[in-house]
Amino acid sequence: MILVTGASGTLGRPVTRLLAEAGADVHALSRRARQPEAGVTWHKGDLVTGEGLQDALAGAETIVHCASDPFHYKRDLTAARRLIQTARGQGAPHLVYISIVGVDKIPYRYYQIKYAVERMIEESGLPYTILRATQFHTLPDTVFNALTKIPGLVLLPGGLRDQPVDAGEVAARLAELALGAGPARRVDDMGGPEVLTAEEMMRDYLRARGLRRPVRVPLPLPGRAARGFREGHHLAPDRAVGKRTWRQFLDETHTHR
Repeated sequence: MILVTGASGTLGRPVTRLLAEAGADVHALSRRARQPEAGVTWHKGDLVTGEGLQDALAGAETIVHCASDPFHYKRDLTAARRLIQTARGQGAPHLVYISIVGVDKIPYRYYQIKYAVERMIEESGLPYTILRATQFHTLPDTVFNALTKIPGLVLLPGGLRDQPVDAGEVAARLAELALGAGPARRVDDMGGPEVLTAEEMMRDYLRARGLRRPVRVPLPLPGRAARGFREGHHLAPDRAVGKRTWRQFLDETHTHR
């Protein structure tokens, strides 16, 4: 039996589907009520409050922890602590966790929280596997959508690059780890197929949306976190194992061709 947390999210949905397709006994935990579906038992609950967690974890041999809240990131610590404590009371299930490349090197607060959760898992006494991935395509897509809602010139911070990866491909890797031979501690990072500058990505975005906007790249953002991103600590060029490119994502996501 495998429990997926954050099962209705960007990553949790495809992880849940892939595990069910592989024939696993999948239980899905989400704050949102869901209709029953083939191969998946849904549990409505909340990791922060603990609502529904004990019932969802009953009998779990593996947990795939996808739940995360980048806007209220302190909740991630509370959620992980409660998940670990409850899991210990159920035995010693294998805990599979998705993290982000660079969380140990970039002093961005959300990254620091993700790294703290990693350490909490490592010290939990539970068997575990941690996978770090670069950012999903959906993040820059959301950011660029917001930037292009402002009329006129599109301004981008200087010196930034990204290596976006497909969420579905990361989901497939997590499903593989959950169904695999057992806990593997830290596994190899997973990055998208290409490293692109922010300007290259924005021009591709404008093309896919059929928008004509001038783009300018002013001075770099100040601060240690911005410097960490400029230095590329969030990239994994030696682990560019993803297949779906940024352009492919855009062309398949947006209706304009």
